[in-house]
Amino acid sequence: MVKNHQRPPFRAEHMGSLLRPQKLSEKRVELDGKDAIAITQDKELQSLEDEAINDIVKVQLNLGYHPVTDGEYRRHQFWGTFFPGLEGFEEISDPPLDMFRLYVPDLAAFTEAGHKPGESIVCTGKIKHKGSTYIDQWNYLKSRLPADRIKEAKITLPAPEWYHLRYQNGRAYPKDVYANDAEYFADIATAYRTELKVLYDAGCRNITIDDPNLAYFCSEKMLSGFATAGESATALFDSYITLYNACLSDRPPDLHVGIHLCRGNFAYSRHFSEGGYDRVANKLFNAINADTYFLEYDTERAGGFEPLEHLPAHKNVIVGVITSKFPELEDLEEMRQRVFEAADYVAKGAGQTREEALKRMGVSPQCGFASHHLGNSVTREDMIAKLKLVRELANSIWPGEP
Repeated sequence: MVKNHQRPPFRAEHMGSLLRPQKLSEKRVELDGKDAIAITQDKELQSLEDEAINDIVKVQLNLGYHPVTDGEYRRHQFWGTFFPGLEGFEEISDPPLDMFRLYVPDLAAFTEAGHKPGESIVCTGKIKHKGSTYIDQWNYLKSRLPADRIKEAKITLPAPEWYHLRYQNGRAYPKDVYANDAEYFADIATAYRTELKVLYDAGCRNITIDDPNLAYFCSEKMLSGFATAGESATALFDSYITLYNACLSDRPPDLHVGIHLCRGNFAYSRHFSEGGYDRVANKLFNAINADTYFLEYDTERAGGFEPLEHLPAHKNVIVGVITSKFPELEDLEEMRQRVFEAADYVAKGAGQTREEALKRMGVSPQCGFASHHLGNSVTREDMIAKLKLVRELANSIWPGEP
């Protein structure tokens, strides 16, 4: 029987990114235009990041959070610099539009508004891990925490298919380097396994992979785009599941891995897609070898809780019923009832009682507060109020539990 992984996850969670102080955001804007790796090496920026991280770690601890993060303050956007830090990837500044699947929701949003696609990192040669771009982030966070809290702290990683879905079939890599997706994915998976080992050896035991791409497969608009292009979205989704499992194949049993799905959380609270989890739930929950699913559930865009019936009895779900996009506070009792409704579907699918299902659940905002360094349309005070509400909601359902 497969063991259920607990502590992590925790009853009160957040996704990782937190609003940056104004000085830090202004410095980031000043550095716009430089490539992602060069920005991370700016000494003034590093000093501002240190100061901000010292503060936000204390804020999280004071609010009663156990999965503490560095707010992702050293990243320009939530995915950070994993891919440009690999051998075989390069950032290109003016990519041709015909290389993109323009029906992928975030690309569609940018191009339909007359903007270029966001940061474009492309494979140009054989992919190889040449040193972690996250290890310094982890080590600094670790240095800010009491020794007994290090195993609870969280770091987030980008989706392994992040720079694959966005590109047209055959355009994610040169054909003289990789003959097909399977070869390309094999080297991506090797790089991920190396990254996970580096972080694990440094004491990390709690990782969440941020993956809006998987939620995009719930989008009718994107699926229609695939059909028009004569491609199978189902086959591609299945190949991503295989990729995930290859990435996670060597992980130790005490390394908690979560997957976070949302429908976009760009600067100033912008979303990119909509659609319930019905289309992906069975494979998402049962075929990927992850422990916990962090799911967006703050608006009708995410659909109902019915797909949670597919969650197997050894896995966890964190329901993101509090929004990070806007400042208005949700009603505590209404949120309690929503969590209980979700628990009833989890229980039904696993043949459990509500009380048993709740032992595998937690609550959170639906996404981060600053997936992009410019942040959502909320203030620091709004963010703290939301985090307090999440903690209060958790305390009201699971009193005395972290």
